[in-house]
Amino acid sequence: MIALTGIKNYSTFSPGIGGRIKKRIDDFKVEEISPDGKVCEIRAFAGIEKKELEKQWPENSEEREHLVLELEKFNLDLNDAIRRITRFLGVSRKRIGFAGMKDKRGITCQRISVWTPDYGKLKEFNSRYIDLRFGSWADERIDLGMLKGNKFEVTVREIGLSEKEVRERIEQCFKEMKGGIANYFGEQRFGGIRQITHLVGKQLVERDFEGAIMLYLTATSPGEEESIKNARIQLAETKNFSEATKAFPVKYRYERSMIHHLCKYPKDFVGAFKKLPKQLRYMFTHAYQSYLFNKIINKRIEAGIGLKEIEGDILEGGIPTAALFGFESELASGKPGEIEREALAEEGIELKEFQVKEFSEVSSKGTRKQIALFPEKLELKAVEEDEFTEGKLKAMVSFYLGKGNYATTVLREIMKN
Repeated sequence: MIALTGIKNYSTFSPGIGGRIKKRIDDFKVEEISPDGKVCEIRAFAGIEKKELEKQWPENSEEREHLVLELEKFNLDLNDAIRRITRFLGVSRKRIGFAGMKDKRGITCQRISVWTPDYGKLKEFNSRYIDLRFGSWADERIDLGMLKGNKFEVTVREIGLSEKEVRERIEQCFKEMKGGIANYFGEQRFGGIRQITHLVGKQLVERDFEGAIMLYLTATSPGEEESIKNARIQLAETKNFSEATKAFPVKYRYERSMIHHLCKYPKDFVGAFKKLPKQLRYMFTHAYQSYLFNKIINKRIEAGIGLKEIEGDILEGGIPTAALFGFESELASGKPGEIEREALAEEGIELKEFQVKEFSEVSSKGTRKQIALFPEKLELKAVEEDEFTEGKLKAMVSFYLGKGNYATTVLREIMKN
């Protein structure tokens, strides 16, 4: 089961280069930019093998509570990385703060904070897929949104064009993107290969907690392994949670944790959702808001308005915004407001429903987000032979994006697959 995520239109007219991203782990690199503009540079995984770097562990002379570290990870989900660190330290994951989620398949570097860690033990932490370094002490934990943006360096492979065509198409697309592109939420926002996070979010907003839990546990995708696909299908058909504890593979720990809860408390669907890490619980409503936001952009484009400012728009930094719906949302007026109300009406949702008293963590007051994205420092770094695909080329590009924006949105315009 793969659901549409609302990503529909292109903003540039240049022909795409095609190709494939994330074929190899080091094809996708993300470096977080802190609020003061400092880039968290990839260093440990810059080569073929992990490089052991010299560590800096400053003394806490002013007795501050939070240790700020650079976390570099290789092909690892952030929640998994945090779980490995907290297990090693023997502490709750609530002690770890971070500014934003990063892609799993790739090499990423970001800041995290650790509340009152066992300093001596932390110095001994070692992982093949994680590097922790450059400690400094702070009075505040790092929370979501405490970043300026991210720098991306991406290799697109398996391009079936000449070098001249690749260069011309990318440079033309770069020129067009300087005028802004549709600021869609990327596919990562909607979950992994199943792309169902927003559908679960809608059912939570509608208070269909049983439907939401069953969708999360049983929806399948052609890209999944047969073992988990069969386990999901079996649970959908039987609703036998006891059997599901045996059928779901051990590595699907989130699903298994929820299923174990439902074995004890068969009707406590909200309690089962609370078995997920707090950061994941938030994602369901956020994904549904993101789907509706993408839908509003599509409606503007199809109405001939596009990304330009018109009467009734609510601006942020001089750029039109669209609603990320919540129970206190301020909607636009005029034609933009009409489109926002139409998007809600088509879903059969009212703003007040985003206040979910039975499960307050998935409630949302709502906010607004710019509908146009302006990538910065667009650079074509190289066009070369793809050493892993005979007769094809690879192109390496880099760019900067502000927080909350998606690299796949930019790459989609370049590739147009």
